Amino acid sequence: MKIVEVKDLPLPGAKLVLYKRFMDVRGYFSETYRQADFDELAGALGLDEFKIAQINESYSTAGVVRGLHFQYDPPQGKLIRLLFGHGIDLSVDARRSSPTRGKMIMVDLLVDPRQELGQWLWLPPGLAHGNYYLADSALEYICTAPYNPDGEVGLNPLDDAYDFSLCDPELRRGFKTLIEKGPVVSDKDAQGVAWTSWQSDPRGGNV
Repeated sequence: MKIVEVKDLPLPGAKLVLYKRFMDVRGYFSETYRQADFDELAGALGLDEFKIAQINESYSTAGVVRGLHFQYDPPQGKLIRLLFGHGIDLSVDARRSSPTRGKMIMVDLLVDPRQELGQWLWLPPGLAHGNYYLADSALEYICTAPYNPDGEVGLNPLDDAYDFSLCDPELRRGFKTLIEKGPVVSDKDAQGVAWTSWQSDPRGGNV
């Protein structure tokens, strides 16, 4: 995975990582993981090291909304990429001391295998993560800590109390339209913690 560029996103610590594929007439080849590249990436992400504790994959059909999840014990960062399809990544800053607390960003994760550059999305601990999907899609995410259900929080992805001012207006409209039509969402996610309730949640002191 030859890293070409690491771009800052509006939420502190969130990054878009662009990497180069090896292209020829047959298609492309990409090194998904090489230790030296991840050592280099750790520095670009502000980490002492990039420790891979768990790798997850999820498949979703068009119209699905997932999230918004984050883990505070142990703190878990996520490096995310779309394997195929078209999804819009949703990230909300749930960190109590952050200047962008409560703000959401949306990142278009459209995959084009004909392009030389691929992309990873890095979300540090304390950013709640979710997606909405415009096509059948598969997502892979590398986690820096193992999953602990007792240290996880799920915020309601359908809540309209987040600050959407950092979102691309077109992506925001697409999300709003999907919610109005009635997305496919799990009961667990739909019953997630409302943002206003999270303000007084005692677990907030851990984030």
